[in-house]
This record gives sequence, structure tokens and C-alpha cells, in this order.
Amino acid sequence: MTKVTGNRRSQTEEIRLSVRVAEESGTSVDQVLRTLSSSKQGLVENDALARLKKYGKNEVSHEKPPTWYGQLLQSFNNPFVYILIGLAVVTYVTDDREATIILTMMVVISGVLRFVQEYRSTQAAEKLKALVSTTATVMRRNRLDNPGKQREIPISELVPGDIVHLAAGDMIPADVRLLSSKDLSVSQAVLTGEALPVEKYDTLGGVVEKRADVVVQDEGSFLDSPTICFMGTNVVSGTAIAVVVATGDRTYFGSLAKNIVGKRVLTSFEQGVNRVSWLLVGFMAVMVPIVFLINGLTKGDWGNAFLFSVSIAVGLTPEMLPMIVTANLAKGSVAMANQKVVVKRLNAIQNFGAMDVLCTDKTGTLTQDKIILERHVDLHGYESEEPLEYGYLNSYYQTGLKNLLDVAVLEHVELNTKLRPTEGYRKVDEIPFDFVRRRMSVVVEDLNPSGEKHILICKGAVEEIFSICSHGKYQGSITPMSEFVRSDGLRVTKELNKEGFRVIAVAYKEIAIPQDSIPSYGTKDESDLILVGYLAFLDPPKDSASQAIMALQESGIAVKVITGDNDIVTRKICKEVDLQVDGLLLGAQMEKMSDEQIADIVDTTTVFAKMSPIQKAKIIRILRSKGHTVGYMGDGINDAAALRDADVGISVDTAVDIAKESADIILLEKNLMVLERGVLEGRRTFGNILKYLNMTASSNFGNVFSVMGASAVLPFLPMQPIQLLTQNLLYDISQITIPFDNVDQDFLRKPQKWNVPNIGRFMLFVGPVSSIFDYLTFIVMWFVFGANTPEQVQLFNSGWFIQGLLSQTLIVHMIRTSRWPFLQSTASLPVLLLTGIIMVIGLVIPFTPFGAALGMVPLPMRYFGWLWAILGAYCLLTQAIKMWYIRIFGKWL
Repeated sequence: MTKVTGNRRSQTEEIRLSVRVAEESGTSVDQVLRTLSSSKQGLVENDALARLKKYGKNEVSHEKPPTWYGQLLQSFNNPFVYILIGLAVVTYVTDDREATIILTMMVVISGVLRFVQEYRSTQAAEKLKALVSTTATVMRRNRLDNPGKQREIPISELVPGDIVHLAAGDMIPADVRLLSSKDLSVSQAVLTGEALPVEKYDTLGGVVEKRADVVVQDEGSFLDSPTICFMGTNVVSGTAIAVVVATGDRTYFGSLAKNIVGKRVLTSFEQGVNRVSWLLVGFMAVMVPIVFLINGLTKGDWGNAFLFSVSIAVGLTPEMLPMIVTANLAKGSVAMANQKVVVKRLNAIQNFGAMDVLCTDKTGTLTQDKIILERHVDLHGYESEEPLEYGYLNSYYQTGLKNLLDVAVLEHVELNTKLRPTEGYRKVDEIPFDFVRRRMSVVVEDLNPSGEKHILICKGAVEEIFSICSHGKYQGSITPMSEFVRSDGLRVTKELNKEGFRVIAVAYKEIAIPQDSIPSYGTKDESDLILVGYLAFLDPPKDSASQAIMALQESGIAVKVITGDNDIVTRKICKEVDLQVDGLLLGAQMEKMSDEQIADIVDTTTVFAKMSPIQKAKIIRILRSKGHTVGYMGDGINDAAALRDADVGISVDTAVDIAKESADIILLEKNLMVLERGVLEGRRTFGNILKYLNMTASSNFGNVFSVMGASAVLPFLPMQPIQLLTQNLLYDISQITIPFDNVDQDFLRKPQKWNVPNIGRFMLFVGPVSSIFDYLTFIVMWFVFGANTPEQVQLFNSGWFIQGLLSQTLIVHMIRTSRWPFLQSTASLPVLLLTGIIMVIGLVIPFTPFGAALGMVPLPMRYFGWLWAILGAYCLLTQAIKMWYIRIFGKWL
């Protein structure tokens, strides 16, 4: 097993040390301000400018889109292209202009095709980047003795020590320490993957002020610090004043971004291309000198022998491969674009097909990233409408910013029920939510004739509601809150929690309408309430998730969940989407394990919960080190490193910029079924690449094998170099339509990877089959048509030219499928038409002036009887070899 690079402890410590906020969260407000040489009045402008020069702009490291000329040069960065360029140089030096032109054309066409496709994809991806806030509200002073004034400045100009004002809807512009806040709730989903916003301590006044000075002992949990807000997160509700403690790459966001900037590791596709390139170089290194020596020793013309050996090198090289690969990938990209998928890097399409492990974040990928009300139950856990009705009245009449839970209650009632709870009620007053009480209340008047009372309805955290309830209501009867009722209520809520639900309690009390004054209600009235039940919320799975996971598993892809969320919620979601959890690993457990220990269990573990961004990336690297081709799907900042380390990173257009920069593929819809279609498209693309590579490499190898034998026994060249190059060009043209070919269903059922030994084996076993019939053609041409005069030698060359081209073109249909060609598996119409046209051209060339210019002569009619017999026997033997090969080695392509 390959050792995973990087030390576990040093990577974790590097992240912690780079986030200065980790140490600031454990100190008092005054101490933070002293440390940062700041005050609540804000920084002096000159001081801020000096700090900007010292710390740099508040910008994180990121990869800028490549320039068009840089991307153009990168399009030619391919091992096959290097081989072709080398051969083109040699043919140019040896004055073989035709070969030089052909090779140069292949290089240019391949590079330009790749450049055009990837440049367009890059431009599309740039346009998809989400718009983010570009300014922040800060306190600044002109002079030290002046009071601070609020002003808007670009986020990039923020410096440590700046005092910033935050409100609902704002993006946190840097890592900040709260100085004061009011009902502050922040969504940290992009960092942690948790769908629900987290509460930040209200540091205003009295007893609450003490909570702002909480010391966070566990450095590993600084993301959970109640006094810290992190760059890139969003304010859901409330307001706050905070001091900036870290900017740019020193923020938690920045530390993640810094880890993903730089050269990417080679994906499985790129590694496979390199191995195949060296395989072909190895064959050339052996075959070409042998041909050169045999021809030089037997013919005595070492100059001509050199030219012929160069043409053999060209013939042995699948020079169309870069263009065929690029055309295949470009076609796949177009097909995926029709499925609302932007392919940023073409190689990712093949990696899609080779992928045998898909790791995915939970929030927004398996789930809808939307909180819904799933259940409403009474005190003992039975379904009941009463807590839903009271809960709706509470959410409907409150005037504060409605949180995700309120929205879920309102939508549930309005879309899924016939209830109209507000009929017959009028709002009287409300007691707003705060993070000390962790509950909120509304007071409504019952307008029914029999009512004439006020009803205080309170909902909030279970423990807080329990503390203010004196009675419970079950099936219409009200009983005191005995120990049994409390313990049974805790049992119900714990069971719901274990199922992954977020639970809040609902209670009420009836109040006689005061006759002599205008009623005014406050927190003192939140007492002696009657508990009616619980509302249970969940971020539900996507409708397509279960179907997509089943389809992926049927396609041979193991699905694993890597999330920053907790294990209870993750297990629940996995159950909902029919993903069996065979093993579960928590981030805290992983932190204590060595790479080798993780590698021992990574294959049998389905869920990795409470994982940090670095841990996510490590799991990806360990899976890859074990030979897996790994895909990762995520959309948050915490997913960026894993997206980059995967063979294929998948994100969505609503993802944060840093995730989209790291991804290879961007989905315009969060639809998991697109993944399954992408996998099949990747396999189809790779199947057509393998067809070309195997049929060309084996056919070219067979030709070289034939030439070696002929060179040893014939007193002349069996085919002139220019004829060999022309034949090779026509054969290559016949394969241009392979990207549009059909692929057998059995090939699409399982992951497909580069199998370099199989390619070499394929060349050695299938290639020489054509040589048998080449030698048979030599025998026929020698003994039936003669080879003693220059005219007969030309006839010999022409005869082998036609037989060689037709056999090579027919082999396209023999090799493209593991089944019987034409009977069980038929090529696509473009392939049938083009191969047919090339065969006709090959038959006609010797009868044309162009053929005469190449040194060919017309062939007699009796030649064609021999030709059809040889080709028929060739097809039958190739099919027999194919069936034997599959039986012995278990695969064809």
C-alpha cells in the first residue's frame, strides 16, 4: 500500500496554528482588544493603513483562471503528443515531408480541440461563481481623540483590530470575536456541513456578559465557540459588534484555501495515459532497431533502412490517440452539458467512468439542505394535531425574523394540511426569542363567543419549556407534570433525537382577559404552562437520492458519506436513502489513528462523521492509495481540499467559490441521478478510447511484425515508406467516428480503468493474428502474381496495401465488441459509413493517378478472389481468438 504523504498531527496543528481565532476565543473581551491594540471606537485610519501593509489584503489564496495562452500550451501537455512531436522532428530531419505534415496535423488538431473545449468550460465555470458581499461596515476614526464613525469599506481592506457591525443577511467578512450581540444566529454550513444555524452568545448586559468570556478548553472544537464567527459564514438573524482577529490566509477559510492551491496530483486517467505511453515507447525501442538492422543487413541500403524504420515507428504509434481521446472527451462533455453539467477538466469524464468509490457530503447532496417539519407528536410520542396548531399560531404571529424552523412549520401547515389555525384568533402581544431563555412566546385572543380569553403559546428548547410547565395535556385531559410525565417526555425526545430529529417543545396557558387595563406580557408570564407536545424537524433526503444510490451501487460504485455533521443525523439520512451503514468512524476517533490503521478499515466503513476538512481529504487520499478511483461531491468550504484530492471533484453552481475552483465538474442541478448518467457517459467515453487504442496498437504491432518477417526473406520492401504512411493515414481517418460509436451494455455495468498489462497482452496476442494473413498475402503475391520484375514488385506493394488497409479497417468492427460483430453488436451509423468509405477508397487508389504517384499499379480481377478469402478467414480466426482470450483472461477491452 502506498504511504499517504503528510503527517497527521502536523497537518492538524498547522490548521489550528494558522487560525489565530482559536486562542482568542478563550480570552476576555478586554484582553482581546488589548492584544489587538484596538478599542470599541475602532482603529485610527493611519493605524489601519499600516496594518494593511503589514498583514496584506483580506483575501484568501485561490487559483486564478488560466490565461488563454497558458491553457493553449497546457492542451499540448500530453505524453502521446511528445512522442508525435519527436517523430515529426525525426521525419523532418530525414526529409520525409509527408510524414512530418501528417504527424504535425495530428498534434495540432488534438491540442486545439482540447483547448477549445476546456477554455469554453473554464469561462462557463467562472460565470457560475456566486456573488458575495464586497463591503463591510466598520468603525474607523480620523484621530485617536475622535469618536468612531461607521463606514462601508471593501472587505479586502479589513485588518486585525477593526470593529465590524453585523446584521441579518451579512456574510462574516473575516474571523471575528464578538464584543456584543443581540439574538445572533449564524449559519456555518459551508464550514461544518450542519444545516441548522448555531447560536452565538448575547454579550449584552449583566449576567449574560459573563458568557462572553467563556474559555474554550478543547482547541479542536473552536468551530463550536459561541463567541467566534468565521469568515465565509452568514448571519441568519440578530445583530452584533465584533473585532477582527484574523484576515486573509490567517482565517480558517484562508487556511483551507492555502491547502488546495498549487499543483494537483495526477488522477487515475493521467497516470494511465503515462503508463500506456511508456508501454508504446518500450515497444518502439525494441521493434524499430530490429527493423532497421534487418533491413540494413539484408538490403545493404542503410539510408533507406533508416527511413523505413522511422516509418515503422510512426506506424507503431497510435498518432490519432490524442485527437481521438480529446474528441471522445469533448463529445462526452457536450452530452453532459445537455444534462446541465459543466465539465471544467475533460479528463474528469473518464475518471467518472473509472470511479469505483463515490464519497459525498451529506448536507445539500444527499439531503435537500432545507429544514422541514417531519413529525408532530403528543407527550407520549403519538401523532397529534394539537402541538402543530399551537406551533403554527406561534410561528405565524411572531414579528421577529422567522428562522428555518418557523418557516418549516408554516410551510407544513399551508402546503400539507387543511388546518387553518389562525381563524378565530387575534394577536395581542409577543415575548421575543433570546438565546438565554431559548424560547419565544406569542399571546393571542380567542375570538370565539365561548372563548373570551388570552392564550400564551410558547415554543422552544425542550429543557427550557419543561422548566416552565406545571401541567401536561394528553388526549384532552390535563394532568400535573409528575415525574412520570417528565421522564416519559425526555424518553420521547431522546428517541426522536436518536432518529436524527431536531426537537422543540410546545406549551400554552389560558389567561383571563384583564377588564381594567391594556394587557402587557413579559417573561414573568412564561410560567405554569401546559405542555402539549413536540415538533420534530429534519433536513430530508432528496427524492432522487435513494434511486441514485441504488443505480450507482448497481454500477459497481461504493457510496460513502463523509460529513462534518453528527453521526446520529447521518445514520438517519443513510437509512432514509437506503444506504446500509456497515461501519462508522468519528473524526475524534480518526485523530487517534495512524494512516495504516485508517487504511485497514476505510474500505469497510460507510460513514465518516464529525470530520474536519483535513480529515476529509486524508480519507480521499487513503482510498486512492489503495487503488480506488475516488469521486467526491461537496459544495462547502470544508469540502474544498477533498474535492481537489479526489480523482474527480463534483460540486454545484450554488457552491462557495473555493469549492467550485477545486471541482472538476459542476452540476447546475443538485440531482444525484445526473451522477449516474455521468458515470455511464464516462464509461462510454473510455470504452471508445480503449477501442481505438487496442485496435490501433494491435493492428500496428501486427503490421510491424509482418514487416520484420518480410524484410528478413524478401529481396525488396513489401511496401514503400510513403505507401505505409498513406495506409496508416487512411486507417486513422476510418477511426475518427469512434467517439460516436455504441458501447455494449455489459461494458457499462462496472467501473472501467486503465489496464496497461491488458493493452500489452492484447498487442501480443491479437496483433500477430493479422501477420498470419499478411504472410499468406505475401505467399499469394509471390507465387501467384510473381515478384521478379519492378512491375511485379509494384503489384506486390499494391496487393499488400489493399489487403493491409481492408484488414485493418475490418478489425475495427471485430475489436470494438466482445460479441459477434454485425450479428450481436453493430457499430453506430457514422462508424459503418466511414469505415465503408475508407475500404472503397483503398480498393480504388491503385487504379488512380494518385496511386500511380505513390508507386502502385492496378490489380487484376483474380486478385480480389484471393483477397475476400483471406479477409473472411482473418475475421473468423480473430473471432475465435477473441472468444479464447475472454475465456482465459476474463475481459476483452
